[in-house]
Amino acid sequence: MSAIDYLSTSLNQNDDGSYQELAVEIIKTKRNDWVQELVELLQHKDKRIQSNSIKVLYEIGERGAAEMIAPYYHHFGALLQSKNNRLVWGSMIALDTITTVSPQAVYDLLPSIINTIDHGSVISIDHGVGILAQLSSLPAYSETTFPLLMEQLRKCPAKQLPMYAEKSVIAIDASRLLLFEDLLLSRMSEMERDSQKKRLTKVISKLKKK
Repeated sequence: MSAIDYLSTSLNQNDDGSYQELAVEIIKTKRNDWVQELVELLQHKDKRIQSNSIKVLYEIGERGAAEMIAPYYHHFGALLQSKNNRLVWGSMIALDTITTVSPQAVYDLLPSIINTIDHGSVISIDHGVGILAQLSSLPAYSETTFPLLMEQLRKCPAKQLPMYAEKSVIAIDASRLLLFEDLLLSRMSEMERDSQKKRLTKVISKLKKK
């Protein structure tokens, strides 16, 4: 048996449980050969197999085993140009999970990542902001990525701002706090729900206590 035999398409299933179970099994048994197989299956002629494979791969990353998929960063980067949107946003999730494991590798993909943020789906943008926030928390990359992160906070839809602000906390130090606070306060009036305003206020309060 190989990884393809356990994909939901092969099992005639269509639920997240099968992806998650396979990801857990791969992590538990350290099946790096299956990880490689799944990466190869991203080029399969059947788009369902492609979609199944990217789902399992990013599930592995999200479940704390990003080091298992990190060596394939260039594959994920190449898929940002795919016409299959599922592969695009799936690759952005995968890259988001490996940013702290392989920051230089992800940083090298920055032009493609920014292009995907500018033209991609909501899921792609969400994880693109996550990538920018993580890179901006690292001195080696922050000079380039922090302005890009702030740009996303300025122009994102109001309903996304609380989540993006929360993701960005890791990148905010004392030297950036005032700029960050001013940006959030400038957009506070755009929040339609009290819960959104409370989330932004909580972010600011949390940072001031650091």
